[in-house]
Amino acid sequence: MLISYKMIKRIIPALILFVSTSCSKNEETTHPVEEKITESVYASGMIKSKNQYQVFATSNALIKEIYVEEGSVIKKGDVICSLSNEKALLNTAAARIAGEYASLKSNKDILAQIGLDIATANAKMENDASLLKKQQNLWEDGIGTENELQQKKLNFTNSTNQFNALKFKYSQIEKQLNLQAKQSQTTIELANSTSEDYLVKSAFDGKVYAIYKKKGEMATTQSPIALVGASNAFIIDMQVDEYDITRIQVGQKIKVLMDSYKGQVFDATIIKVNPIMNTSTKSFTIEASFIEPPTTLYPNLTVEANIIINVKERAITVPRDYIINNEYILLKNKEKRKVTIGLKDYQKVEILKGITTTDEIVKPNV
Repeated sequence: MLISYKMIKRIIPALILFVSTSCSKNEETTHPVEEKITESVYASGMIKSKNQYQVFATSNALIKEIYVEEGSVIKKGDVICSLSNEKALLNTAAARIAGEYASLKSNKDILAQIGLDIATANAKMENDASLLKKQQNLWEDGIGTENELQQKKLNFTNSTNQFNALKFKYSQIEKQLNLQAKQSQTTIELANSTSEDYLVKSAFDGKVYAIYKKKGEMATTQSPIALVGASNAFIIDMQVDEYDITRIQVGQKIKVLMDSYKGQVFDATIIKVNPIMNTSTKSFTIEASFIEPPTTLYPNLTVEANIIINVKERAITVPRDYIINNEYILLKNKEKRKVTIGLKDYQKVEILKGITTTDEIVKPNV
């Protein structure tokens, strides 16, 4: 079928009118609204019990016995499990035997023998002193020879030296035995301490939330045995992007959503901002506590939260998707007007200057 020139002239205006009408029908417009706006920062994370920590063994050994169950309430110092410690027990026994051998009590015979030698040397020294005194009196009376006098002096000197040498020997042996006894006691205490390492104990009062090992399995210093935390106190552990961290402070309020409590919003407060960034996730860890916690909580429940940065009761707002390049608004008359932006939330933006509630604005085509 051939279309004449006159027909084309009739069709083109109709098409133009149709396209124009369609565009106008698809064009979305709105007016700025005066309302309350809350600026917030998004965070996600999970519930943790207070003082929650993973329990590790301090030595690599087989698990000999597990004394708790998941859900058990325990006190600080309670034994969670024991590890096979035959080697440690042998070391403790050996240290105790060595300590007993090195004690003063075990070596009293040595000191007693030296004490007898000292007593004998003292008696000889006193006798030589008496003989020397007699020989000196005889020499003054002209009796005896000078050689006899010198011999008595030499005997006294030798016995004195022998007496002093034995006293020094006694003192040195006593010191050595005391040192050996102290060293042996330290070895025993160290062995006992090492033996204590084979008893894995709780560091806090709380509840056992998880047990990762079974009796007979190998416990190592690098893999956790159990998860322990407070039984009735919980915190919210969340991650905040580095882009937002400078706006986060202790004491700020949080609105918390949880999959386990759908449709409910809980209030919380930031209690801690960890000062170091996780380089792999480019995020910071923050902690918060519930103002009024849910009735039932468990570790590792997921949460999403809005950290409230600022609130304005009366603000002129527009939907976020009406903003062009973060600084322009398109009016109904096709004017592209520059505006000044204030607070933002996830749906709307505050306009500080540039438009009023009487202006009709157009949603830009993306």
